[in-house]
Amino acid sequence: MKILFSHSYYYPLDEKQWVKKQPYPPLGTIQAASTVRKKGYDVALFDTNLISDPELIIPKLNSFQPEVLVLYDDGFNYLTKMCLTNMRNAAFRMIKLAKKQGIRVVVSSSDSTDQYEMYLNEGADVVMLGEADETLSEILKGWKNKQDISLVTGTASQIDGKTVSTGKRRVLRDLDQLPMPAWDLVDIEPYRKLWLEGNGHFSLNMATTRGCPYKCNWCAKPIYGNRYNSRSPEHVVKEIDYLIKNFSPDHFWMCDDIFGLKPGWVQEFDKLLKDRKLKIKYTIQSRVDLLLKEDTIDALASSGACEIWVGAESGSQKVLDAMDKGTDVNQIYEATRNLKSKGVRIAFFLQFGYPEETKEDIQKTIDMVMELMPDNIGVSVSYPLPGTPFFDRVKSEMGNKTNWEDSDDLELMFFNSYPKEYYRILQRYIHHMLRKKQGLENAKHIGRRKSWNFTSLKSITLFPYYELLTRRDSGELKKLEESVV
Repeated sequence: MKILFSHSYYYPLDEKQWVKKQPYPPLGTIQAASTVRKKGYDVALFDTNLISDPELIIPKLNSFQPEVLVLYDDGFNYLTKMCLTNMRNAAFRMIKLAKKQGIRVVVSSSDSTDQYEMYLNEGADVVMLGEADETLSEILKGWKNKQDISLVTGTASQIDGKTVSTGKRRVLRDLDQLPMPAWDLVDIEPYRKLWLEGNGHFSLNMATTRGCPYKCNWCAKPIYGNRYNSRSPEHVVKEIDYLIKNFSPDHFWMCDDIFGLKPGWVQEFDKLLKDRKLKIKYTIQSRVDLLLKEDTIDALASSGACEIWVGAESGSQKVLDAMDKGTDVNQIYEATRNLKSKGVRIAFFLQFGYPEETKEDIQKTIDMVMELMPDNIGVSVSYPLPGTPFFDRVKSEMGNKTNWEDSDDLELMFFNSYPKEYYRILQRYIHHMLRKKQGLENAKHIGRRKSWNFTSLKSITLFPYYELLTRRDSGELKKLEESVV
């Protein structure tokens, strides 16, 4: 059987992400393709990341002539977990184009797991629920042997007009059994070109784990769930070696929800990199409480971690507790200072608009950012995702809009303390405040440093610009606050 793999994330349809020029290959898609190829199937990839029109799949369907189209979204890319409507509509169009040619369609994504009936109604033959490596293999084997696949565990399908779901199957525990992702299917050079144009370096993505055991009540985990399973350091280092030799990346993005949670993992990873004489730079996501365990920060810095994103979320302990975050504000302060002392960049994910957040809570977050001066921040508003306690809490307040069009939408979809425009301005304001203070701090040290990088010098020259922007933002926020009172 000939199997065409694709996915439904189109960077150009998500303008905020596209202008960053930081696209990553569809890692989950090529992992699934590799697993299927290992079983003897003829596979190909139609990569949608760098295009904007689903119709472009038609020439690939005509030339490759697959018997099955597998729309397998990259579950390691947090953007796909947001179930953006632009991408959902693109998936629906690709399903229709394949079915028009008599091609069977299998779908795996966060959105289709949550809304499988919607995808089946659009023409998909099967929707795979949750982690799908073993499920896909069973479906293809069943079709190849002309067997009924409706009872395969981890699927949803329609029989005589009725939807039948067999529920999710148990997640894989031994990730080392998986073959290396099919990197050879990806045309790497367009990715390299965009990265170099926009950022001056080239980054590739890797995943060392699946799942997250923590239970923040706004975080959806439709694919890998609350189980946390890890590849061995040896397995990961082998892939790093392969990627360096074949694609020469300058940097790696470890796209795990939580990197290095398993005790001793980071330390062994550091040792193996040194044994192989591999020097890398990489970025991870972690938690402040995890970073404070044992010598984790030392091992991360030694192994090449150059930037760490943490889910700070809020400077208000009241808000963190309401989120079931399981961390405290003091840990944010301690982890930030420890990372800075080791020369590792620290970046905060921040979230505004959680139910019952007050002006005082917002100010605590702003004060925390201004005091700790993270190197970067990512600001969003609370976003209800199906299957979460947070979604269940606010769903009665949600109107017709239940998804964002793209990741820059930033619209609150439930009642809150302030109107949606307030949070859009707040997002700008905190970015501008941080950049202004960075410029001010760099200006204070202009006579003390022996060498300067371009970013630091640029921040000094832009200080007056950000001063004007923060004054404008502050005035607009004040007006909106007064209108609510």
